[in-house]
Order: sequence, then structure tokens, then C-alpha cells
Amino acid sequence: MCGAEQKYVNNAFKTNWIAPAGPNIDAFEDSLADFIGVRHVAALNSGTSAIHLALILLGVEHDDEVIVSSFTFCGTVNPIVYQRATPILIDSEPDTWNISPELAEEAIRDRLKKGKKPKAILPVHLYGMPANLERLTDISQKYDIPLIEDAAEALGSKYNGRHVGSFGIIGTFSFNGNKIITTSGGGALVSNDKKIVEKARFLATQARDKAPHYQHSHIGYNYRLSNVTAGIGRGQMEVINERIEKRRENFFFYKKHLSGKEGLKFTEEPDKKYYSNHWLTTILIDPAVTGVSREEIRSKLEKEDIETRPLWKPMHLQPVFKSCPAYIDGTAEDLFTKGLCLPSGSNMSDEDRFRVLDALNNCLEK
Repeated sequence: MCGAEQKYVNNAFKTNWIAPAGPNIDAFEDSLADFIGVRHVAALNSGTSAIHLALILLGVEHDDEVIVSSFTFCGTVNPIVYQRATPILIDSEPDTWNISPELAEEAIRDRLKKGKKPKAILPVHLYGMPANLERLTDISQKYDIPLIEDAAEALGSKYNGRHVGSFGIIGTFSFNGNKIITTSGGGALVSNDKKIVEKARFLATQARDKAPHYQHSHIGYNYRLSNVTAGIGRGQMEVINERIEKRRENFFFYKKHLSGKEGLKFTEEPDKKYYSNHWLTTILIDPAVTGVSREEIRSKLEKEDIETRPLWKPMHLQPVFKSCPAYIDGTAEDLFTKGLCLPSGSNMSDEDRFRVLDALNNCLEK
């Protein structure tokens, strides 16, 4: 917390706006729209809700198919199943770890041969690293399949100078407690299409028709953000650039002190088109070179009261998605086996970072 959040939360109590509507929500949506460079924003209670509404708004239904990254958190893929549609899981490209455009296009061609045109393409900007949006937008246009961006981890990341989340017909964000800014729990759906965002707000508030009584012509959802927690978001948006700078500072600290270590590799921006918020700093550990595995390092650091985590376990390896069609070349599995997320909080001090560094060096030296 930066300190300004309390002012907006107190104002919500003072004015009795303890509801999923109010001035904090309006102001939070406006600040997000200005920051991301989109025209319209609907503030919601989670990034998962945002993806679910995006799929509904694009007409994804029973037996439809959605092209989606396998190397992600389940919150990306679960909403596809909510719609009783089928996730078509796509492996990663080695440089960004995001969805492989080549495999995505291969999957689309194969699904078309089978008589199934995917209803959407859902890439993820993983750990803050932008996906290859140039290729993905080309594929989207070539096959006339709408693009939904999962930018849950990537607020402030850019591709070709433009904020991620603004390339697809719909972008989605998360403000969960672990994200670069937070509303405790929360998310947003963004678009330049006013009708899409208006419909999202309608569906997110139980799809209540305009009538003096409660009347419903559509199935709705309780997905709107609270005016109280939106106040937290307003305060957080006042320091968003500082948060991004701090996360990037963490990355460059680790890279400076560890890049000379054999067997360690960082995820770096492939070229000048990419600008990552470096939400989490991640490394790959090659046990054949270091003599120690990712899991051994994780366990040793845990004993030092330093929390690290493996990278996401790919969705095609998850029991719940094992029957989904998958276009796999082994990249994500290798990343999962070797990858580790290092402590990357915005409040880390130099003392904190050097403590992690010393512990990590001790693991590698032993």
C-alpha cells in the first residue's frame, strides 16, 4: 500500500457507497483507461471473471473451441470450460515463454480441416512479458478469429510502445493481492468497443433489465468490483509507474549478480519491441550444469524462510485438462522442470535482495 488508498476507502464509508457501484469505481475505470490507452473499462471482481465475460461476449458456447496458451495459470483456461467449450492448448515459444504463433496457426489449420473454426485466440502475457502480438494479430486477422488478451500479470507492459491489453478486441487484467497493483481481489475487462464494455457491465450486475422491478431477460453474474475495493485501486494507480520501476529494478539486480553463473538463464525482452513490467523475476536452472535442480534450490531456500515457486505447470499436464487437444513441442514442460520464480515484491529492499542472492549463491556453490 502506498498510503493514498485509505483516503478513498474512507470516503466510500463516509458517503455510504458500500456497493458494486459508486465514484471510486468510475474513477478507477477512468484511470485504467487513460493508463492503458483504451476507451472503455469495466472493473470486475477478478481477472477470471473478465475472461469469462469476454468469452460470453464473443459468443463462445457449448462445443466451441478456443485457442489458448498451455503455459499459464488455470484461471486463463477454466472460463472456457465454464462455457462448456473446449480449450485447444498451445505450447510456448522459447524466447518469451508465451503462446507459440507457429503452433497456434498450425492448430487453427488443423481444426479447420476437422470442420471446427476456433471462436477466439487467448494468449497470455506471462510473468509480464508481452506475447508476440505482431504475429498473433496477423493470425487473428488472417483467419478472422477475435483476439482476447490475458494481461493479468502484465499491467504496464508494452509491445511496440503500446500497452498490452489494447491489441485484441478485449483485454483482461487482474488486481489480485499478488499483482503489480491490487484491489485485494479484482480485475478488469477493457475494450475500444463501447458496446462490449456496456454489455460486460450489464452481465456483471446480474443482467438486470431496466424496469422498476427485478426483471431478467439474460443470465447474469455477480462480477462487479466493490466501490470500497475500487478505492484501493485508485490509490494504487497513483503509484503504478513506481511499482513497475521497482519490479524491473528487482529483475536487473538479479540479472547483474547472477548472469555470470553457468547453468542459469533469465527471461529477457527479445528485442526493443518488448517492454516487460517484470512482474516476477524468473530463472531457468540447468541441473546438468549447476549440479542442483530447481526443486532442490526451492527446498533449500524455503529452509532459509525465502519463498520461491516453480513456474506454472502447463495445462496439458493438469489432470483436469488431460483430454483437451494439445499442440505441444516440449517447450513448456522443459520450462516447468527448470524454472523458478524468485522473490519479486515491490517492497523488497537491497537488504532483502542480497539475502536472497547470498542464499541462492550458497545453493549453487554447494
